[in-house]
Amino acid sequence: DAKRFLHALAAYREALKERTRGRVPLDWAATQNNLGIALQLLGQREGNTEVLLDAVAAYREALEERLRTRAPLDWAGTQNNVGNVLPLLGQQNGDIDYLRHADTAHKEALKEFNRDHWPLQWAGTKNNLGNALAAIGRLESDTASLSDAAVAYREALEEWTQQRVPLQWASAQNNLAGVLATVGERESDTASLRSAIVAYREALKEFTRDRSPLQWAATQNNLGDATRVLGERENSFDGLQAALSTLSEALKE
Repeated sequence: DAKRFLHALAAYREALKERTRGRVPLDWAATQNNLGIALQLLGQREGNTEVLLDAVAAYREALEERLRTRAPLDWAGTQNNVGNVLPLLGQQNGDIDYLRHADTAHKEALKEFNRDHWPLQWAGTKNNLGNALAAIGRLESDTASLSDAAVAYREALEEWTQQRVPLQWASAQNNLAGVLATVGERESDTASLRSAIVAYREALKEFTRDRSPLQWAATQNNLGDATRVLGERENSFDGLQAALSTLSEALKE
C-alpha cells in the first residue's frame, strides 16, 4: 500500500523537526536512515528514479554522523543500505557507475560485519554484494563478475542455512541459480545450467506455493527457463517437456 509508505515518510520528516542534527546527531542519523529505507521501498515499488535518488541522499546524510569510528555497526548497516539502493538505479538507468559504487559500499560494510561476530549480517551483506556483482555482470556481459557473484552467494549460504533462516537461504539459492543460468546461457555451459536447476529446486523447498506464492511462481518460471535452455542444448525432448510442465506450474500463480 503506497499510502502507508507516504505516511511513514511524513512521520520521519516530522520526527526530524525535533531530532535535529545539532541536538541529537545519532538519533537524527537513525531517522535519516529510516527515511532512506522508506524511500527505497516506495521507489522500488513504483520504479521511481527520483524517489530512489532521495533514498540515496538520506542514507548519505545518515553517514555524516554514523561514522565508522563512532558507531561502526550502524555505519555498516547504512553502507549496506546504500549498496542495496544503488543497483536499482543502475538497472533502471543502465549506469554501471551506480553498480560499482554499490559493490564498494557492500565491501565497506563487510569491514564491520565480520563473519565471526555477525554471521547473519555478514551473510546478508555477501548476498547483497552478489546482487551488485550479478548486475554488473549482466549489464557488461562480464562472466568474471557473474562468477564472483556466484562465489559471494555460496559464501552467504555457509551462514544462511536452511535450518537457521529458511527464506533467506531460499533467496540466496534463487540468486545463485540466476547467475549460474546466465553463465550457462552465455557460455554454452551445460554444467552451469544443471547447477542452476539444482539451486532453483533447492529454493523451491522453502518458496512453497502456500507460503510464498509469488516467489514460488517466479522460481518455477526461472526453473522452466533453465530447463528449456538445457533441453535445447542437449536436443532433449524430455528436457523440453519438463520445462513446459514447470512453466505451466508458474502460470497457476
